[in-house]
Amino acid sequence: MILAAVALGWLFLVIVGVPIGVAMIFVSMGYFHYSGMGLLFAVQRMADGLNSFPLLAVPLFILAASILNSAGITNHLFGFARALVGHISGGLGHVNVLASLFFSGMSGSAMADAGGLGKMEIEAMRKAGYDDTFAGSVTAASSMIGPLVPPSITMVLYGVVSNTSIGALFMGGVVPGVMCALALMVMVYVLARRHDYPRDERSSASEIARLFVRSLPALLTPLVIIGGIFSGYFSPTEAAAITVVYAILIDLLFYRELTFRRLWDAIYETCATSGAIATIIAGVALMGFVLAREQAPQQIATLFLSIADGPVSFLIAVNIMIFVLGAFIESLVILLIIVPILV
Repeated sequence: MILAAVALGWLFLVIVGVPIGVAMIFVSMGYFHYSGMGLLFAVQRMADGLNSFPLLAVPLFILAASILNSAGITNHLFGFARALVGHISGGLGHVNVLASLFFSGMSGSAMADAGGLGKMEIEAMRKAGYDDTFAGSVTAASSMIGPLVPPSITMVLYGVVSNTSIGALFMGGVVPGVMCALALMVMVYVLARRHDYPRDERSSASEIARLFVRSLPALLTPLVIIGGIFSGYFSPTEAAAITVVYAILIDLLFYRELTFRRLWDAIYETCATSGAIATIIAGVALMGFVLAREQAPQQIATLFLSIADGPVSFLIAVNIMIFVLGAFIESLVILLIIVPILV
């Protein structure tokens, strides 16, 4: 009964427009007060939820992506991708996917991809004669490569809540990310042939080589991250800090487009995004304690065991549940609440 009241209270707050993280904090605070544990204990639980060294990687990777965006490095990546695959049928659609794959290896965030490359990609596709539906769909789909490939912020959070090696998650995401990009490019090719979308003239080898050299410092970012982690030189959290330094250095040495104003804007954007994520994590820490105290994990486990008689059916049930929840709740919240229960 209490668990149902907590769930309904949280759902009501979300429906009336209260941010999800704040809604979880309010409802959990009410539970702590009602149960007599006191609000001080609630504050301690929030602090414990945020007191994690690996979580430092999240704002650092966000800052690195913001710096790369502010330094105009996305322009160089887009130009190189356009020279490489722009001549294929549906050229700018392929450029969209390939540029997102490149940038995902530096940002690890769908939001950073959509915010950095998205506007540029859609404007270029509009000017070339692509319809808005196709341009928007390809941009939205390609931005989802970000959480799949290292340095994925989603993988960092998953590793923290499930006690899984973040480095192993990074390595495990490379192949699915590339396969996803290839599948999207096949889809773009088929639709482009069907609707006769335009394509660019084939770029010369010298032009491709020039743009490759220009983009090379940025393209090396994933190698710096993965190579450093698996060579044992630094941890994933330290890799995030080094990525920030590397992003600033390659701009100072090669691109020279990052001004103090742009750097400040990148820091401000990082603080805003990280603050929202921290609020959700703090709310999940409280809500997780409430769910555990009311034995919600045991009830959910019993439900799944009653409908799933093997690993395959269990995974199907989990995917269906996440699919339904994803229509109403942010993916980050689902990750932080569901993973500790199911793992």
